[in-house]
Amino acid sequence: MKNGYEILWTDNALIELQKTIIYLEENWTEKELQNLVTQLEHTLKLIAQNPHIFQVSDFKKEVRRAVVLTLNTLYYRILEDKVEILSFFSNRQNPKKRKLK
Repeated sequence: MKNGYEILWTDNALIELQKTIIYLEENWTEKELQNLVTQLEHTLKLIAQNPHIFQVSDFKKEVRRAVVLTLNTLYYRILEDKVEILSFFSNRQNPKKRKLK
């Protein structure tokens, strides 16, 4: 039985995650930053165990989206036994700024 899918991050998703963390460090409390980390870890665990658990995105059928917190959405696609994280998008931005390649 499969243990779970391997999670891979694109450079774009890592940059977006880093920007989000920097923003939270500068403008929010440590508690809110820790909450993001906890929720992100939980979401990634769910995806690794069952990548089909979250809904298909509204603009690309091969991309799925998982809302991590109200202000952040994780976009990913399934590649055989791997999951590729395409974007860690801040929902405060214009949706046209999403980069999902």
